[in-house]
Amino acid sequence: MLPNDQWPWGPMRSKWSWAVMAVVLVVALAVGAQGRPGPPTDAERAHRIADRVRCPTCRGLSAADSDAPAAKAIREEVLRRVEAGETDGAILGYLVSRYDASILLNPEGDGVAGLVWALPAAAVVVAVGGLALAFRRWRARPDAAVSPADRALVEEALSSASGPRRRGER
Repeated sequence: MLPNDQWPWGPMRSKWSWAVMAVVLVVALAVGAQGRPGPPTDAERAHRIADRVRCPTCRGLSAADSDAPAAKAIREEVLRRVEAGETDGAILGYLVSRYDASILLNPEGDGVAGLVWALPAAAVVVAVGGLALAFRRWRARPDAAVSPADRALVEEALSSASGPRRRGER
């Protein structure tokens, strides 16, 4: 390989590399800085809250995605409360008090509803523990002693299994 000063472009090779890396860094920072949105509008915030609430009539959709009259009423109520300056928690609390906790698409993490979050995690922990225990039991035990009688039996079985050797075999 040629030394750096004997390449066709000479010792400038490393300077060009640094210049290209600097340009890539500046472009990446510029693109990253443009991606910062401002605070959400009232309509965006209302949609985000309605997206966390279940439609009361068509249980399979959120209130933001449903076209049912009950979902439309919830969206209007949420927007009215957002414009009034209420917090997300207060709006969700109002909806829970009016309907019940089943109106929320994601259950709360306390009480009996906390089991929805805790049981899968506990199942994973128990499964990993069970696998670790099984692997520990399956591991070969190096402390198992082999008696001379066992060794002689294995040698005898190996010698009789191989039988007489043919010419040219080793």
